[in-house]
Amino acid sequence: MKPLLNTLRSLALAAALAPVALLAQIPTPQPPEIAARNYMLVDVTSNQVLAAKDVDAQIEQASLTKLMTAYLVFDALRAKKITLQQKLPVSERAWKMPGSRMFIDPKMQVPVDDLLKGMIIQSGNDATMALAEGVGGTAENFVRLMNEQAKALGMNNTSYKNPEGLTEPGHLTTARDLSILATRLMGDFPEHLHYYSTKQYRYEGTPASNSNNRNLLLFRDPTVDGLKTGHTNAAGYCLVATAKRDFPNVGQRRFVSIVLGTSSENARANESQKLLNWGYTAYDAVKLFDANQAVATPTVWKGTSNSVKMGRPEGIVVAVPSGNSGKISTQISHQDRLMAPLSKGQEVGTLKVLLGEQTVREVPLLALDGVEQAGVLGRAWDAIRLWIK
Repeated sequence: MKPLLNTLRSLALAAALAPVALLAQIPTPQPPEIAARNYMLVDVTSNQVLAAKDVDAQIEQASLTKLMTAYLVFDALRAKKITLQQKLPVSERAWKMPGSRMFIDPKMQVPVDDLLKGMIIQSGNDATMALAEGVGGTAENFVRLMNEQAKALGMNNTSYKNPEGLTEPGHLTTARDLSILATRLMGDFPEHLHYYSTKQYRYEGTPASNSNNRNLLLFRDPTVDGLKTGHTNAAGYCLVATAKRDFPNVGQRRFVSIVLGTSSENARANESQKLLNWGYTAYDAVKLFDANQAVATPTVWKGTSNSVKMGRPEGIVVAVPSGNSGKISTQISHQDRLMAPLSKGQEVGTLKVLLGEQTVREVPLLALDGVEQAGVLGRAWDAIRLWIK
C-alpha cells in the first residue's frame, strides 16, 4: 500500500508541476529551410536575433563591403569634411576597376551625391574607389579607416583589404558583424537611407542598361527599403535586406535579413523574402513602454530631486513567439542607493523581460532627466538618513 501511495503522490506532484514546466519551455519558432550557407534575421525594433545559421563563420564579403565604405562617407559628410555637391576626380585606378561599374572616367569630375548613387544603386567599383580616395586620400588609408571603424563598432571578426569587395586574401566578415554594421548604418545615418531604396539611377552619359538596383526585393516588396547585394565566385550571391512594416499598437517593425552564399541573384532575393515573411508572422511584437515613459522611479540620495525616472528615449518593444504575449513578465533592477549627481542618459538600471521562465531580453534603463547634486545641507541630511537606515 505504501509504495502505491508514494507512486500516486509522485503522479500528483508531476501533474501539478506540468503547467510550470510547459510555461518554462515555450518552443522557439523554427525558421523555414533557407538555401544559403549562412543567414541571420534580426528584429531591429526589439534588438533580438530571431533566426541564425553559422553567423560567426568568416566569409568573403564581396560588395557587402560597400556598407562600410558608405558608413565612412556618411560620417565624412556629417563632419563636413566633404559635401554632397562637391565634385571628386576620377583616378586612373578608379576608372580601371574591374567588376560592377558606374562607367565613369578620368575626364569626369563627379559629385559625391552621384558617386554614392553609383556605389549603392549600381554597386560600381569605380565609384567606390573614387569615394575612398576622396575621403581617405588614398585607397590604402581609407582601408585603414575601415578597419578602425569595424573595431569601434564591435565587428570583431571582420578584416578589410579594399573598399569595394573584390576577392583578396583576408578580406572577410561574418553574418553577425554584417548585422552590427547594417543596424548601425541605419541608426546612425537615417538621413541617407533613401539611397538604398532607390530602384534606378544612371549618371549622364553612361549605359542605360546599367540603371537598375541589384536588390530585386525593392521591385517585389514595397516594405523593403534596402540595403545591399554582393557577389563573387567565392562568396556566392549575398544580400543584406531590410524591411519595415506597420503593426497595430506597435508602429513600425524593422527587420534586417542577411543571406549569404546562395546560388543565384533570384535565389538570394527569394530566400531573403522567405526569411523576412517568416519573422513577421512567427513573432508578435509587444510594446511594453513608450518612448521616454518612466519604467520605474527609484529614490535618489544627495540630489536636488529625491527620485529619477528610468526609461528609454525610444519605445521598449519585445518580440515573442506568436500567441504568447500574455505570458510576458518583467523584472526591474537598479542600485540600492542611487547617488547624485546623475546625468541625463546615464545607465541606472535594467529591465529584464521574461517569457515564462526564459529571459527574452535585458534592456538597460537610462535616467530620463539629470539630477544635480544637492547643497551641503541636503547632502548632510541624506548622509544622516542613510546612516540611520
